[in-house]
Amino acid sequence: MELLYRVFLLCFVSLARGLYGPQTDVVQLTANNFRSQVMDSDSVWLIEFFAPWCGHCKALAPEWIKVASALKGVVKVGAVDMDDQQNQQLGGQYGIRGFPTIKVFGANKNSPSDYNGARTAQGIIDSGLSAAKSMVNQRLSGGGKSGSGRGGGGGGKQGNKEDVVELTDANFEKEVLNSKDLVLVEFFAPWCGHCQRLAPEWAKAATELKGKVKVCALDATAHTVTAGRYQIQGYPTIKVFAAGAKDSSSAETYEGGRTASDIVQFALDRLAESVEPPEVLEIVNSEMGEKYKKKLWGWIWTEAGAQEKLEDAIGLGGFGYPAMVAVNARKMKYATLRGPFDNIGIDEFLRAVSVGRGATAPIKGAGLPTVEERIPWDGKDGELPEEEDIDLSDVDLDEDEGDKKDEL
Repeated sequence: MELLYRVFLLCFVSLARGLYGPQTDVVQLTANNFRSQVMDSDSVWLIEFFAPWCGHCKALAPEWIKVASALKGVVKVGAVDMDDQQNQQLGGQYGIRGFPTIKVFGANKNSPSDYNGARTAQGIIDSGLSAAKSMVNQRLSGGGKSGSGRGGGGGGKQGNKEDVVELTDANFEKEVLNSKDLVLVEFFAPWCGHCQRLAPEWAKAATELKGKVKVCALDATAHTVTAGRYQIQGYPTIKVFAAGAKDSSSAETYEGGRTASDIVQFALDRLAESVEPPEVLEIVNSEMGEKYKKKLWGWIWTEAGAQEKLEDAIGLGGFGYPAMVAVNARKMKYATLRGPFDNIGIDEFLRAVSVGRGATAPIKGAGLPTVEERIPWDGKDGELPEEEDIDLSDVDLDEDEGDKKDEL
């Protein structure tokens, strides 16, 4: 009888600690199976980080079970018991500080979002379906699955780890302090879970910012002199070194979001604050394309009719002047300013182009035509041709006027 009581008591304790038994559709996740089940999965996951003794977690449990049943086969629903010592380190990677905490692991598993909606089955289900719809739309537009290892994938949307400049104590001054570029530096530790999750985002940001902003990484555990100089105490730490002249004390700490889009947007905003007004040059030869290849935007102009092949390629024939056209030489497409040619019209046109909105058309012939060699404008105003003097001595104006009066 005593033996049976002990067996019953152990079973009761196990179920009480777990909250979600095998009879539910909630997947029990641990530090051991999290990568294979979640990070390497193509599915959207809703994950609750809970503590079995937490009253709020107990109240949520029936709703969470309903969510798992309703979304079965559509969205994965899991739970992590944070009372387990091994799982506590897993929760630490995602900043879990209270219970229950719900995370949504969507298309980009390295950047889960917090669920802050109603703690009801319907509210959570709606969030899961929204994440699934978002992932489907991303796939439809050509997006893919995000990697989870340090350094990212081979290229494209995943980013290329080769675009991240590897820093050491030996090359830090050359690559960062002596660089005129805006420089972002990640100080990381190879064993750090947060650093591993940031790595593919960092690589993607480096690829998107290539040629505009220098994106670097330094292993702070191996290159301790530089890490010590900047008092690196946690990982990852991101430092920002402004464009232009720098010194060792000029760095500021980046406190923004840790997704590639957050990093890219911050870098471009900061770069825009420091760049000089663009130089506007006349198209006079074929070297213009090479000159502006690594610029944010190149600004060039030409006299109407001076580059007929170019005008024909971008649809300016008979369009009227002045005219403004934005050309994407990589995609071989262009957009034409159709609104008023004033400050407001130009500003609206450029803002639309910068965010990928507005109508575009393919460049005729799928390539930019050869530019005609021209003598550059000397900067002087044009002069009207001299008028020829007309000799009116043989014309009797008075007689003509008299004849007209007689006729009247």
